[in-house]
Amino acid sequence: MGIIRTDEWLQQEFDRPAKIAEKLMPFFNDQTPNEIYNLLKDFGMYRPSRSTRNHLNTMIDQKAWDMVEQLFDKYKKKWNGPDIPVFLFPLAQSRGLFMKAEKSKAGVSFPDKMFLFLTHYEDPKEIEALLVHEYHHVCRLQMLNKSMADFTLLDSIIIEGLAEFAVIKNCGQKYLANWCRMYSEQEISKFWVKYLKKQLDKKKSERAHDELLYGGGRIPNLLGYAVGFTIVENFYKSHNYSTKLSFTNPAVNYLEEYNDFNRKKPIN
Repeated sequence: MGIIRTDEWLQQEFDRPAKIAEKLMPFFNDQTPNEIYNLLKDFGMYRPSRSTRNHLNTMIDQKAWDMVEQLFDKYKKKWNGPDIPVFLFPLAQSRGLFMKAEKSKAGVSFPDKMFLFLTHYEDPKEIEALLVHEYHHVCRLQMLNKSMADFTLLDSIIIEGLAEFAVIKNCGQKYLANWCRMYSEQEISKFWVKYLKKQLDKKKSERAHDELLYGGGRIPNLLGYAVGFTIVENFYKSHNYSTKLSFTNPAVNYLEEYNDFNRKKPIN
């Protein structure tokens, strides 16, 4: 299916995002336009304003839809990935509760669709890094063939770590998300024991899942993301990387390697 020309929707209905959400209803099961829009806002979709109108104009000027279409075709072929709809919208002015924003981009993926939220870009590789991260999610979700309701906190932190490790492999270290290096190795070890180690079976439907994955309040910001990347990075210090296997390798395999690593660490 590939890129959906949401630029045409936006030029007609920019100030009425609920109307745009109506066009998304066929891609969501039994959700109202308001429910769809509120969900996407949490991950970075715009609210109408002068600033976000400027975001749209910049995206149009920079031919964002054409560029993302080329990138999607590239990775669909490279990874033998699924042909899903890809939706582009302007990025919100400020971060939503669950936004994964990096400078001028954010995204959210589902097993059967992908949303990217953009403003402008000076380096096109930034957009490629976002697409690599989000499309890796789609490929892993489809290959695991596991109900989202059955996803645990362990599944979620590993899927985030794997997606960002794919950014290293395809775009380079320069394009890693800031949260990958947000904490020192010592801090990660401390947070692992204090917050995560005994909570890994929390399901997506449980409040603790998102609290620990996204952080905030008493929980370190983007805790699950940062720890997930550390676990995955540690795994590939002693294993050859395979994109294909990264879509199917069970999360527990990465966990076992990390537990072994922690057991072997010297005690200070």
